Amino acid sequence: MDRTASPQHLVRLIELIREKSYREGDFTLASGKKSKFYIDLKPTTLSSEGAFLIGELAVELILSEGLEVEAVGGMTLGADPLATAVSLATRGRLGSGVPAYIVRKEPKDHGTARFIEGVENLRSGAKLLVLEDVVTTGGSSLKAIERLREAGYEPTSVLTIVDREQGGREAFEKAGVRFFSLIKISQLKSQ
Repeated sequence: MDRTASPQHLVRLIELIREKSYREGDFTLASGKKSKFYIDLKPTTLSSEGAFLIGELAVELILSEGLEVEAVGGMTLGADPLATAVSLATRGRLGSGVPAYIVRKEPKDHGTARFIEGVENLRSGAKLLVLEDVVTTGGSSLKAIERLREAGYEPTSVLTIVDREQGGREAFEKAGVRFFSLIKISQLKSQ
């Protein structure tokens, strides 16, 4: 079942993001910064085509970089569809899949009261790939990394779909994790 993501997968993902998720104008970002463009990846990541393309491209990156990945996930809500897409793609591409996990913004207020869902599928010290839809400064993923480390896991890398190229890479390097992106903002902006 070892298919290879084609260069056309990336071209099509960029087209799909431009169609469904990328807008130019005047926007205020979650970080409080002002921007001339905005990316809401949910319309792309929640589409079957977008999820398929992201899963295939992510697995291709994992394989080409030789990443040791025991589970994939990140901060809810942006990483949720990514975790499912990549987990399913690992099963299809590798024959056996890696599980997904979710890091909550706040602990559950009932039952287990935990920050991380999916821990039943993780061993202590598991090497984790943190997923994020769009990285600006990396704040969301850095918070997820902190919570994962506190819980005894080893987040080793971050993979984003779109890197806004505004400091995220440097923040992750400072935190001791590798950073990868499928697309850079320069590939989406109108010329």
